[in-house]
Amino acid sequence: MKIIGFVYRHGETEIVLKGDSCLLNGRKPFFMPDWSQEIGVTPCLILRVSRLGKEIAYKFADRYYDAIAPGEDFVAMDKLREAQAEGKPWTQALAFDYSLAIGEWINNDEMSATLLLNDELIISPQEAIVEASKLMTIRQGDLIYIQVAQAPRKVQKEEILRIEVEGEEKLYCKIK
Repeated sequence: MKIIGFVYRHGETEIVLKGDSCLLNGRKPFFMPDWSQEIGVTPCLILRVSRLGKEIAYKFADRYYDAIAPGEDFVAMDKLREAQAEGKPWTQALAFDYSLAIGEWINNDEMSATLLLNDELIISPQEAIVEASKLMTIRQGDLIYIQVAQAPRKVQKEEILRIEVEGEEKLYCKIK
């Protein structure tokens, strides 16, 4: 399984690949890693790929994901600044164990979702499928997450992150 991230920052797209050890689901707590003193979080939208595809046309893209979930993407902000200053890869700061919290899945046919910034469409789930399938073959079970890069909000121990969709809690994560 692959986790492909699309992070939109100042009109440009950054692609982030994460391993399956990055997943945090089932209302489990997020434990602050000992090797970072500054963990931040950014909300995201996660798609679950439902079939095999490569270079998918936009008009067929909605057939390639079957569910959407809210998520929270954790980043080690201190390690990210160090890596950027030294021109090193950002992997340690972005793709560490349990760095992507996933909320409850919502069936694709029950909800449509778009990502807006100042009322402008950033990307639709269909566009994310098209772009991901240009880069690599997507397979059933792969996850694609989408976020608009903003300054991550620093989290503290004992804080609780919640995301509600249409009045129902879909993501709960306690920081420990």
